[in-house]
Parts: sequence; structure tokens; C-alpha cells
Amino acid sequence: MKKILNYLFEHKSLSREQAKEVLHNISNNVYSDAEIAAFITVYLMRSITIEELQGFRDALMELCVPVDLHGQDVIDIVGTGGDGKNTFNISTLSCFIVAGTGTKVAKHGNYGASSISGSSNVMEQLGYTFKKDSDVLNKELDEAHICFLHAPLFHPALKVVGPIRKNLGVRTFFNMLGPMVNPASPKYQLVGVYNLEMARIYNYLLQQGSSAFTIIHSLDGYDEISLTGDIKVITNAGEKIYSAEDLGKRTVNPMDIHGGNSVEEAARIFLSILKGAGSWAQNAVVLANAAMALQCTGIYASYDECYQMAVESLESGRAYQSLQKLTGRQ
Repeated sequence: MKKILNYLFEHKSLSREQAKEVLHNISNNVYSDAEIAAFITVYLMRSITIEELQGFRDALMELCVPVDLHGQDVIDIVGTGGDGKNTFNISTLSCFIVAGTGTKVAKHGNYGASSISGSSNVMEQLGYTFKKDSDVLNKELDEAHICFLHAPLFHPALKVVGPIRKNLGVRTFFNMLGPMVNPASPKYQLVGVYNLEMARIYNYLLQQGSSAFTIIHSLDGYDEISLTGDIKVITNAGEKIYSAEDLGKRTVNPMDIHGGNSVEEAARIFLSILKGAGSWAQNAVVLANAAMALQCTGIYASYDECYQMAVESLESGRAYQSLQKLTGRQ
């Protein structure tokens, strides 16, 4: 690692193959925590290259525990995190609203590293037990229309770096990797990114694959449709800027989508919204993200149709029923 660090400190970048080798070594516990922390820190001081990101992704996908969802067409709704906004768990809530419409969701998630409550934190708090058995995950998909893939169970390297990321407490390149390494290889992806540079990188990388994708970035810095301002939306077909009124019928105040100060509070907010007791601002944001995910599948005629389906999923209680079936909640 010393040789690699000196190379990087000279403002050089790794080739795709070199990046892949480093992640393999991290996964195999070749380096100390201090060496890994130093390596991660390099990418806090400069942008990651596309070749480096591809190499890191190659390694994670080669090493990952495979998931067989029997060819089912699934979607993942995931943000990179690291936007520093501490919103409630918008992407994860949107997953349940989408599941409530009957669309199958394979949600890839992890503990929060730079936020108070990541998707895995809130799912665990709500009583969900992480699992990696494909038969069990398929049963969840059949019954609840959603399964949850806790990243460290499927990616050995993420398990190794988890405590280091938490101790650093800042955004790292692992935030960028999460949405690209869903072991279920979903057919559709809604990906939220925290800045326009990441939007461009993701656009380039996702264009290389076969998934139908939508990349979203709120121009005031959120890695989701926050409805606090204009939103850039990038798809396989092109890109466009929408207003909050276009996608959510209204603009919301940043304080209205605050995520709380503990995992317990985050879980209470989560349940309140899913049970239909959310504020109009909370509901509007979740519905807009769910609608954009539904539109990403290409199955529906318009965004407005997708939005109405999301409203119906939430108001009918079907979204909450998906959570009940998944977690065994009464």
C-alpha cells in the first residue's frame, strides 16, 4: 500500500486494473485500517477517475455473493448518500410505495456512514433481519414485492471498510460505488447523486450497461428529488431540468424533510409517513421519487400516471402492507 499511496500522492491516478487489485486486497484484509483510511482520504482531496471507479466496481462485482431472483424484472431506488442534508429515508420509503403498486423492488442498502440513518439502519430498527439466501429473497419479492439486500452481506470489501467509513464520518468514494454494485443487477435503476460531476460520471457508466436508468440531482445539492428547488433528470434518452412544481405539485422547505437526530427518530418518521400520517411536504417528496422510479420502467404512459399510482399505493395502505409482509409487523 505504501507504494500505491506514494504514487497517488504524486497526483497520479490508478488504471482500471490497479484499482480493481486494491479493492481485492482490501477485501482480503491485506492492508491495515490506517492504510485503508489513508487510501480513502486521497479521494477526499481529488476527484475519482472513471477508470478508478470502474476498477473498484469490477472488484466488488467479482467478489460479491450472487443473488438469483429467477429472472424477475426488479428496480432499485438508491441515492449515493453523502449530500450532508440529513433528510429522512426518502429512497427507502419510495421503494415501499413502488412495491405497493405491484412493481418488484430489490433495494440495495447499507448503514449510514456520513448520515445518522442509512437504509439498513432504519430497516433494522423496524425489525427486518438481513439475509442473503436467494430462495428467501424471492419469497419476499413474491409476497411483499420487495426484498432488501444489505450491502455488507454481499460485498466482503464493504464489510471491511464499514467501521473505517463510520469513524471517518465523511463522504467517500464508497458512496459512489453503492448504487452501481447491486448484486441483483436490477433491470431498472433510479439513482440519486449529490453533485453534477457525479451525475456525468454515472451517466457515462450506466450508458455502458443494459439497465434502464434515471439519474436525479436536486440542483441545491440533494441526492434525491427534494422539491426544495429545480431538479436535473438524466435518462438513457437525454437530460432535462424540472421544477419542484413539475414533479411534486409544490415546493417544500428544507426543514420539512429533516430526518431526525437518531435512528429511532428516523424510524418513527418512516413509519408515520408509510402509515399515511406524514406531512404534506414529506408525502410530496416521497411520492415524487416513487413516481420517477415508476416512470423509469417505461411501462406507464406519463409521469402523471405514475404519480397517481404512487398516491394510490400510499393512501390505500398497500405501501405499508408491503412493509408489514416484509418485516412481519402487525
